Amino acid sequence: MTERTLVKNLAALEDGPVAVAGWVETVRDQKKVQFVVLRDESGAVQLVHPRGEGEDPIAETVSALTTGTFVAVEGQLKHDERVKLGGLEVRIGSLEPTTTALDSPIAEDSSIDKRLDWRFLDLRRPEMSLVFRVQTTFLHALRTWWVEHDFLEIQTPKLMASPSESRAELFRVEYFDRTAYLAQSPQHFKQMAQAAGFGRVFEIAPAFRADPSFTSRHATEFTSVDAEMSWISSHEDVMAMHEQVLVAALSAVKERHGDEIEATLGVAVTVPTTPFPRIPLAEARDIVAARGYTVPRHDGDMDPEGERRIAEYVREEFGHEFVFLTDYAASIRPFYHMRHAEDPGLTRSYDLIFNGVEISTGAQREHRVDVLEAQAAEKGLDTAELGTYLDFFRYGVPPHGGFGMGLARVIMLLLHEPSIREVTYLFRGPNRLAP
Repeated sequence: MTERTLVKNLAALEDGPVAVAGWVETVRDQKKVQFVVLRDESGAVQLVHPRGEGEDPIAETVSALTTGTFVAVEGQLKHDERVKLGGLEVRIGSLEPTTTALDSPIAEDSSIDKRLDWRFLDLRRPEMSLVFRVQTTFLHALRTWWVEHDFLEIQTPKLMASPSESRAELFRVEYFDRTAYLAQSPQHFKQMAQAAGFGRVFEIAPAFRADPSFTSRHATEFTSVDAEMSWISSHEDVMAMHEQVLVAALSAVKERHGDEIEATLGVAVTVPTTPFPRIPLAEARDIVAARGYTVPRHDGDMDPEGERRIAEYVREEFGHEFVFLTDYAASIRPFYHMRHAEDPGLTRSYDLIFNGVEISTGAQREHRVDVLEAQAAEKGLDTAELGTYLDFFRYGVPPHGGFGMGLARVIMLLLHEPSIREVTYLFRGPNRLAP
């Protein structure tokens, strides 16, 4: 059999023998000629078969094809600018169905829940292939930047003996004769790497939150993108690293996929300028209040509408899609966030807002064990349960900080999709555990 050629590579070939394979997208079964649109993982091509007189096995096979059937085809490639689909076609010499597809259950009902029930069929849409090619490029660029800047990639455990964040959002699992917890983040182990003298680390891995939220931006299992580094002066150093790695990743996406994203999704990828705008949280609340919206939360945090409003302000004033909201109150931040020496009520921390939605939290961490113990007790945490974590700091840890970022949120906002369900390979939420 002739070696299979991906559809995207056909245009570079001369007319002549070729083999392609993929699934049937459409069939036009006319009296004198048959047309099949075949799609593979790289694109679509038109197949053509002029009907012969008398017995015609190929015509019979084409007539019996159902949408979604996978076929292997050998034939003659011909460039013809009159063909609307790519300016070329393949005249069928042989066509062999490898599997026969049933009628698609999402052909009539294309609601998001129905499509998630049949996600493998939903993923055949060209725009879904684009989403995951974009994601691949984005992650590869992040890794490349970190590796080139002397970061080590680590893989931290997802089974934990004690919580790393809020106990209320923990999934508990049976672990032999005891209870274990699914990791909400790699936070403790990223910091252990600082105690180990690794200096700079990153991880791209699953995280789990037992959060019964049904919003467009929440999931119970998600991919967390994390980085941590030693010898920082403040959270400003973390923000500088964060924006640089994002610029590198978005530059790669724009260069490789920008034209296709605009043609397929109508979205123009913008590479942000640096530095990103930085606004203290209290000031951001005042800005949105002056623009007609008072954030109703009494704890001093921003709510989703407030995030949208401050993003609108930043677009208008700075022409920017990103903004760091900084200096969060200690009362709404984890115990391990370092506090400002001149104002202990505020932390050296930030949230990063992208197109109106928070995608990341970062901070300088507290590295003094006595201060950590006091801040944990202030939060009502049992320091005995934090024993292993606190041990990291009893043997010397340099000043350090980092961030955690939700991958699906970034891709959703980059491509202007309405929900992380659209850009997550298999979504997990409070009412979805299959497929």
